[in-house]
Amino acid sequence: MKRFSPTPWLVLASPLILSACATIAPPLPPSLDLPQPPSDLRAVRKGDRVILTWTMPTSTADRQTIRVLGPTQICRGSAELKECGTPIAQMTAQLPAHAAQLKQKPVASYTDTPAIASEIQSPSASITYAIEVLNRDGRGAGLSNRVRVPLIRTYLPPMDFRAQVTNQGIVLSWTNNLPATSPDQSVRYVYRVYRLQEGSKQAALVGELAAGSNPRLTLTDSGFEWEKTYEYHAETVTIVNEPNQPELQVDGDDTPEVRVFADDVFPPAVPSGLQAVFSGPGQQAFIDLVWAPVTDVDLGGYNIFRSEEGTSPIKLNPLPVKVPAYRDTSVVSGKRYVYSVSAVDIRGNESARSDEASESVP
Repeated sequence: MKRFSPTPWLVLASPLILSACATIAPPLPPSLDLPQPPSDLRAVRKGDRVILTWTMPTSTADRQTIRVLGPTQICRGSAELKECGTPIAQMTAQLPAHAAQLKQKPVASYTDTPAIASEIQSPSASITYAIEVLNRDGRGAGLSNRVRVPLIRTYLPPMDFRAQVTNQGIVLSWTNNLPATSPDQSVRYVYRVYRLQEGSKQAALVGELAAGSNPRLTLTDSGFEWEKTYEYHAETVTIVNEPNQPELQVDGDDTPEVRVFADDVFPPAVPSGLQAVFSGPGQQAFIDLVWAPVTDVDLGGYNIFRSEEGTSPIKLNPLPVKVPAYRDTSVVSGKRYVYSVSAVDIRGNESARSDEASESVP
């Protein structure tokens, strides 16, 4: 009788099976569901308010997805702020559905109004903020990054803030009630003016002026567009410059917004330097006109007027002339012609007529 011998591949497979079984890892411990502490806490001081913003955590400290967040503690203190202690506030923020898959992570914010004494002038005086996001059981993985906020005094916004539309632009004016600098010159004060176009979300800086002895300050905005509506506001900014320290800027509160419709009812400048020169021997007679160009940015062109002795001026061109020159070929020998020119903008506003220039046709 034949003796059975095992198939070679079965013999080789046995240790592999045993080896695979030996690599099974033990089960992982359950997640504690501790939210990952935010690392992008930001603080902005605006007058006596501190606005905190941060990205809401969507995963735990052990990289598991969070479905429900617990409360968020707002912490405020001095120096290092190693632990929250007694929070100044507690808020609850709900995560949107599928927050972990969103390209733009959800953001939360909180506004604090710390007690800032009006006599604080030291640039080194500050407070520190942090937050701690807890799970549903009231446990957290630690504080966020810390942010330090200066406590130096800010001032009220400028008084009597106004905006007026003129042919040179929108003139903004206000009453100045601050010196240019502090007595030791380590702190200076400036006014900043902002413009927000209707329908836009981002305000643009128009410019800034230093405070000082002038009781009334004005700033002209020429960066707007005609026939649009804008809102303007101003603020007082405290700027600190101390030796071996980076410059520190703290914004004060805003003035009430002033709404302006930039209606262009202003004509261009009156053309000047008009000259009339006859030319004709050996060819068709004509009179050439030249004048200094008008530099208004919204210039549409020029209108040319001609009169004869005892007659009213008539306009020669059916459409505005785009260049500061014109050739009148409809002249008759033996007559004297008087010319003037006006400028017109793209909205049809027309200037007064220039000084007259005359020329005779032999």
